[in-house]
Amino acid sequence: MSARGFFQKIRFLAVCTLLAMGTAVQAVEPDELLSDPALETRAREISKDLRCLVCRNESIDESNADLARDLRVLVRERLSEGDSNAEVLDFVVARYGEYVLLRPTTRGANWLLWASGPLMLVLAGGIGLAFVRRRSRSQPAGADTLTEDEKARLAEILKE
Repeated sequence: MSARGFFQKIRFLAVCTLLAMGTAVQAVEPDELLSDPALETRAREISKDLRCLVCRNESIDESNADLARDLRVLVRERLSEGDSNAEVLDFVVARYGEYVLLRPTTRGANWLLWASGPLMLVLAGGIGLAFVRRRSRSQPAGADTLTEDEKARLAEILKE
């Protein structure tokens, strides 16, 4: 391979890498940004914890959906009015439900969801252990359970 071909491949890989990195850019538009850097930083922190209700597993900070944009604007409005981070999150959760949180709490009925995985694992282990114990205590199937006629027939078959 010539040096020119090598550099063309390197250049192609570099362009592909830059294009792939470009997809992870934040979706916050310039007209949404707050003039106060401290408030903008707080808004970004809150936005990273809120789920886009259209995109499901993206934060509103990463999503380009219209609803995510509305939520980003709402968060910034609440911060501009003087709400704390917790108050903003409580306001959004009261309006959209706990589903809007990317990391759900363990309060209320959510404890059942958090505990169901380990509970199912313990339940499956108990069922498996009971099955193995029951099988080990049962009588082994062997030649002793054959009648005399069956033993004679088996001997005939094995001779052939």
